[in-house]
Amino acid sequence: MTIKLKTADEIEKMRVAGQLASEVLDLIEPHVAPGITTDELNTICHEHIVNVQEATPATLGYKGFTKSICTSINQQICHGIPSDRKLKKNDIVNIDVTVIKDGYFGDTSRMYYVGPPQTHARKLCDTAYEAMARGIDCRLSGMHPSKFPNPQNKPFLNL
Repeated sequence: MTIKLKTADEIEKMRVAGQLASEVLDLIEPHVAPGITTDELNTICHEHIVNVQEATPATLGYKGFTKSICTSINQQICHGIPSDRKLKKNDIVNIDVTVIKDGYFGDTSRMYYVGPPQTHARKLCDTAYEAMARGIDCRLSGMHPSKFPNPQNKPFLNL
């Protein structure tokens, strides 16, 4: 496979798409609270993406997917489908947003606590965040992913 180097204009469009996706996650944060449904969160995000950002929710219509975001609650790993399920106190929810702007995709997700987190939920989220940050640091230092520290053989995270 040939790697196509991006022009400065293409890189800027990629940056804008990523910033728009991040903006959606900032916007939704105050709405993540006990009693709201994940479908209501979807509607808030959809309206912002389409009407304010004038972008397209990438997941909507993808292989029949009927929602504009993915919402994964507690033990659900990823790509949960928003529904009439209400968030409860002590839930943790991952919201995954992908927007398309000018043909470029911005894809990101964030974990949210629904009310004060339980100790095990905070530890899970903190550990996942630390692993992500360390992986980014490894890549920024030029390390190839195949050379990342292996948790089975070398301590990567202090669990």
